[in-house]
Parts: sequence; structure tokens; C-alpha cells
Amino acid sequence: MKPSDISTLRRGWTTGACATAAAKSAYMALLSGEFADPVEITLPKGERPAFALEREDLGDGFALAGIVKDAGDDPDVTHGATVIARVSPGPPGSGVVFRAGEGVGTVTRAGLPIPPGEPAINPVPRRMIREAIAEVAAALGGSGDVIVEISIPGGDLLAKKTMNPRLGILGGLSVLGTTGIVRPFSCAAWIASIHRGIDVAQAAGQRHVVGATGSNSEDAVRARHDLPEIAFLDMGDFAGGLLKYLRAHPVERLTLAGGFAKFLKLAQGAMDLHSARSQVDFAALAALLGAAGASSDLVALAQHANTAKEVLDRAEAEGIDIAARVAEGAWRSARAVLRDAPVALEVLVVNRAGRVIGETRGPGPDSEAPAS
Repeated sequence: MKPSDISTLRRGWTTGACATAAAKSAYMALLSGEFADPVEITLPKGERPAFALEREDLGDGFALAGIVKDAGDDPDVTHGATVIARVSPGPPGSGVVFRAGEGVGTVTRAGLPIPPGEPAINPVPRRMIREAIAEVAAALGGSGDVIVEISIPGGDLLAKKTMNPRLGILGGLSVLGTTGIVRPFSCAAWIASIHRGIDVAQAAGQRHVVGATGSNSEDAVRARHDLPEIAFLDMGDFAGGLLKYLRAHPVERLTLAGGFAKFLKLAQGAMDLHSARSQVDFAALAALLGAAGASSDLVALAQHANTAKEVLDRAEAEGIDIAARVAEGAWRSARAVLRDAPVALEVLVVNRAGRVIGETRGPGPDSEAPAS
């Protein structure tokens, strides 16, 4: 694929961004009687896109707005779905209360970022919606105490094409997104863009580059290393694509940063970290915990766990530094792909709060790599 082909892939918007825009417009109508159409929101990185409304309904004690999700050129199962927010007044002092409407799932198992019993609306979309509600309340004199019910008609059927049933998210889809933006999911195009990023960094004389699985991991690296924007490669799930290219086109230093579950898969030998194409080997994780001195109860839990996060939380509660062992395993897997390329490799395992919980520069010269 030519670099020019990459730019033809159109990006889209997450369900979280659509839900935020719908909730904002609905709350504006609840307070003023008028929907904002299009409605503009602020994404976590500061971008301010506008969304056109597909539905609007203002009734006695509620306002409802719907937005058709445009996932761009990503083959997202929710592309074309309508994301609806119904906003109604909440009890004084309640803040924003979230509810799952038609087609939005409910969490039933531990180990996810949202506790059991809660609507499957992930932390970043919740934060975005709260901030949008607060913005409208400040502008129009509202209290900000509202009930926000998110619906995605047909979401119960769409959810069967996702990991939700296995994860114990029942009744529909999750409202997801960490940046608000859906990047086109073409494997060839994404890997080609990683290669071009490496080429550009090298041409600019950049000796230290970063491959991160997401924005949380990128931010953790930024807090640690003073690096220019050109150093950050949008690796996503394609660890293998980045490492193989660096094997042939080495840089002086590489920092890999990612979440516990993704880097656990890397430690177990996966090079494509997407959930649809690689899975955590929980039996291997249980063995790793046993070698780390975990209790028999924790080892047994790991063998039948719902998610890697569930195991991580329990391990941390027991004082077992499993993240450090995952970092070491990920380092060994990445080093095996790099082979003898003269690249000093650092691996950072980052939790959902953006904190580094496991790290290594490996044995030998890598452990003595100079700080940036």
C-alpha cells in the first residue's frame, strides 16, 4: 500500500463521542426548549467536532436526542447505529446518573472498569458526558443533576458479534472510546502508517521512538520522557508490524507501552494484540502467578477468570507484582522479534489510570540505557 492510500481512509467517531453529543443537545433542550443541531463537543485531546441530530424529542420532564454513528472506514459493528441519549431531571445533588436503555448492556461480572450492576458505559465516555452536562449547566443555569439514559436500538443483536456476552455484559453493547475518534481499521494501512512514522522520525534525526497501544499509554510515556510528537508512533495493536520494521530499520531506543492485558498477550507471544485476533492464555497466566508465589486461590481464580484485569486487581491486593513479570515477558517477546538489531528496548505496563505498574529495560546494555 502506498502512503497516499492511508489518507483515503476516513476516520469516524466512537459510541462514547456520539452519546456525549446526544446528551449535550438533549440537556440543552431540557433547559432551553431548543436542541443544538449540529451539536459541538470537546474530545479528550481538545478537538471539537460537531454532530448532526437524527432524532429529537422534547416531552414532559425529558429531552431525547439521537445521533447516527459514523465509524468512518472502520468495519465497526456499530457503524450506522443510532446512539440516543434521554435526559431527565435527577434528585438534587445527585450529579449525573447513568442508565442503560434499549441495546446498551449491563455489567454482570467483576474485572471490568465498570462494576457489576452498572450500565456498560466506560469511564472516558462517562467523563465526557459529565463534562458536557456541566458545560450546559453553567451556560444555561441548570443544576447538572440529571439522569442520562443511553440507548442503541438493535444493540442487543449487534452485541452478539462482540466480546460482550463472554465478558458478562448482558443486554446490549458497551459505550466505548478513549479519544472519541475511531481510526480506520485497515491492518495494511495502519501498519504502513507505522512504517512511515518510523521513516519520518529517522529522517528528522529522532533516536528514541515510542510504540504505544493507546492514549493512556502514550500519556504515561510523555510523563516519563521529554520527547517530541514525532517520536510517538501510533502502534495500536500492531506490535509485530512495528518491531519487524525496526529490526530492518533500527533506531537507538524504543519504548513500548501498553495495558496489562495487551502486554500479557505480547508476553505470551502474540504480535497482533487486538481482541478479535489474540486472546489471553489464562492457564499460562495462572502458571506465571504460581511462579511468582501467588496463593492457590489466586492461581485457581486466574485459570477461570473473566478478564486479565480481574486477575491483576486480585494480584495487587495480595502484593504479587505480576505486572513486572508481564513486562519482562513482553520484553523477551519483543526482543525475539528485534533479534540482534541495535535497539535499546524499554517496556512499560500501564494501568487504566495511566500509572506505570510494571517496567523493564531487560538484561545487559538495555538496563543501562541513558534517560531521555
